[in-house]
Amino acid sequence: MENVLVQHIVSTPDVFGGKPRIHGHRIRVMDIVTWHEKRGLSPDEILDLYPGLTLADVHAALAYYFDHKAEIESDFEDEAAFVYELRPHYASVLREKLGD
Repeated sequence: MENVLVQHIVSTPDVFGGKPRIHGHRIRVMDIVTWHEKRGLSPDEILDLYPGLTLADVHAALAYYFDHKAEIESDFEDEAAFVYELRPHYASVLREKLGD
């Protein structure tokens, strides 16, 4: 299994801060998890959105997630905290238009 993951999942420090991603793409394992686990898309529906991926890519990303769930969930929490910290520094264009 590890060999299959190595063929499909890579992690390099200079791309996405070393977060695992699909080899040859700028699609993180986190992105696949979001689409599948959190938005309920099937692997085939993900392929419809991103035809450059293979079914093996999607399943490898999900397998990586389930093998490294704590790490990926921590990445989700870190990303949410980062957005929360930045939000007060950037005005909402929609709120400005609505006059809020």
